[in-house]
Amino acid sequence: PLVGIVSSYNEIVPGHMNLDKIVNAVKLGVAMAGGTPVVFPAIAVCDGIAMGHVGMKYSLVTRDLIADSTEAMALAHQFDALVMVPNCDKNVPGLLMAAARINVPTVFVSGGPMLAGHVKGHKTSLSSMFEAVGSYAAGTITADDLEEIRERKTCPTCGSCSGMYTANSMNCLTEALGMGLKGNGTIPAVYSERIRLAKHAGMQVMEMYRKNIRPRDIMTKEAVLNALTVDMALGCSTNSMLHLPAIAHEIGMDFDISFANEISEKTPEPLPPCTGRPDLHGRS
Repeated sequence: PLVGIVSSYNEIVPGHMNLDKIVNAVKLGVAMAGGTPVVFPAIAVCDGIAMGHVGMKYSLVTRDLIADSTEAMALAHQFDALVMVPNCDKNVPGLLMAAARINVPTVFVSGGPMLAGHVKGHKTSLSSMFEAVGSYAAGTITADDLEEIRERKTCPTCGSCSGMYTANSMNCLTEALGMGLKGNGTIPAVYSERIRLAKHAGMQVMEMYRKNIRPRDIMTKEAVLNALTVDMALGCSTNSMLHLPAIAHEIGMDFDISFANEISEKTPEPLPPCTGRPDLHGRS
């Protein structure tokens, strides 16, 4: 069997800089389980880098470009199965859409989340950087403080941006949909366990091929509603309301956005403890 491995690896998106290692592990898993891995690429835009200028107009449209181009490659070359290796905002839903269209046995394995940064003994995330830019503009921190937070501490590793933004949200929802193995959304990008997960994904897609288990067998209406419930429980990015309906459309489900209100009303969302929020200098 020919197994297409859709690699979103590139050298501009921080969440994708480790995907070459993920892809290599997937290839080993496929080969160990009796398949022939064949890698082909998918594009990806980093929303954080494309922010604040005309580049942001290009981000959302890449989701459908990714879905269309992956469909074209997979059907043109008649792959028997696929492993999708995404990690950021638009290529995770784009590849889920493609998986539903192509409907050959498919497993997802993401590149994993970035570790949190640490500034003055406190954890920081990408939102800390957004706040730091505003604080500098307001004159409450110095240029040196901004440089320390921005360039040295906030994004310390490869991986999808630390925080429950779209990438981490969709990677968790991929797992909830049943399209990724356990840990797909949560094992950090730099952990060796992520490499092991990738190898197991390659092995698992061969098991699905032998049993003829396809994405539309997994991504049912019930699975989408289950993912929406997980979405509400985790407090995922509101962009999931752009992407879940698009994924649902590909399986022929009429996704009424009012589902979200109904599910939200009965799904508890855990709140973090109120310990006092430290400022950029570590004071609470």
